Amino acid sequence: MASFTTTTAAAASRLLPSSSSSISRLSLSSSSSSSSSLKCLRSSPLVSHLFLRQRGGSAYVTKTRFSTKCYASDPAQLKNAREDIKELLQSKFCHPIMVRLGWHDAGTYNKDIKEWPQRGGANGSLSFDVELRHGANAGLVNALKLLQPIKDKYSGVTYADLFQLASATAIEEAGGPTIPMKYGRVDATGPEQCPEEGRLPDAGPPSPAQHLRDVFYRMGLDDKDIVALSGAHTLGRSRPERSGWGKPETKYTKDGPGAPGGQSWTAEWLKFDNSYFKDIKEKRDADLLVLPTDAALFEDPSFKVYAEKYAADQEAFFKDYAEAHAKLSNQGAKFDPAEGITLNGTPAGAAPEKFVAAKYSSNKRSELSDSMKEKIRAEYEGFGGSPNKPLPTNYFLNIMIVIGVLAVLSYLAGN
Repeated sequence: MASFTTTTAAAASRLLPSSSSSISRLSLSSSSSSSSSLKCLRSSPLVSHLFLRQRGGSAYVTKTRFSTKCYASDPAQLKNAREDIKELLQSKFCHPIMVRLGWHDAGTYNKDIKEWPQRGGANGSLSFDVELRHGANAGLVNALKLLQPIKDKYSGVTYADLFQLASATAIEEAGGPTIPMKYGRVDATGPEQCPEEGRLPDAGPPSPAQHLRDVFYRMGLDDKDIVALSGAHTLGRSRPERSGWGKPETKYTKDGPGAPGGQSWTAEWLKFDNSYFKDIKEKRDADLLVLPTDAALFEDPSFKVYAEKYAADQEAFFKDYAEAHAKLSNQGAKFDPAEGITLNGTPAGAAPEKFVAAKYSSNKRSELSDSMKEKIRAEYEGFGGSPNKPLPTNYFLNIMIVIGVLAVLSYLAGN
């Protein structure tokens, strides 16, 4: 991930960005006269679900008889969209470009800008043609084309959530770690809210290590995050006609899957593991790509600590990568609800319900059934007792027990 600009689609034929005469957002949605600040519609109690299309975004409204809840995305539709994304990945082998799409939408974040959406981050602005035309986003129109049918099917999911959902799902489906994601991101509403070009990393800057720090520190990430995220280059290929880097094809890419060609960082470029770090460290295969920003991971002293660790310990890499991916995906985004939602439909920050014993017990004594009373009476009388008097005490047996205990104690004391 040293460069957001080079991981390319494993599938789908190359499609050029649309011309300036095309619509600015690659979608079938139309503008609404509703105010963009409108978040909920009050409707009849008989209406259970209502989808309100706003200017450049969508708002999901759940209506019950007593209350109205509004989210940027519909939790149920997010779940269904994830299943459709899994099917897309299995048929198109597009894991790498989906990861890249999520990163490029999120990677424009500037922590020094407080206002949203000017600060960038995952806000769906990459769905607008003006940002899609940025040089670093070459080829990402293919990802939009692949995802648009899913977006059309699930209009209650924002572009911002869809991009991040596709990215995290691609990592997991390729054998990587489960990303602790949350959803509910709000979309940018127009092309005027797209960030300026130049916020994403370059693959071959004069000072690779410093360039990585300049870009990722701006996003509030640290050296560990930089190296961990770079490990996602275990997926994908670089195509020279798009990025200017890599070979037209290698022994690992000439037969696909998906559209053949390009140069990969690893031999198994659709499998998420720690081979990226191993291969860069060894540098034994001329058919595997090593960019200047990749090599910097083993040349810079601070980066090298983590790169060596991940080359030796895949579990450590998976743990740190999952945390860094979620951080990149969340920072700068605007969530509705503010704490975000998980795919089980609950607020991401919701605390578990506190245990209250009174909810599971009662102060009232339950009465025994007549049959149980009869059974207890029979067992009690079998030992010589009766309902009106206690069991007789066997004094002789008690005395013998006491004598036996005293004898044992005397013997032990004497020895």
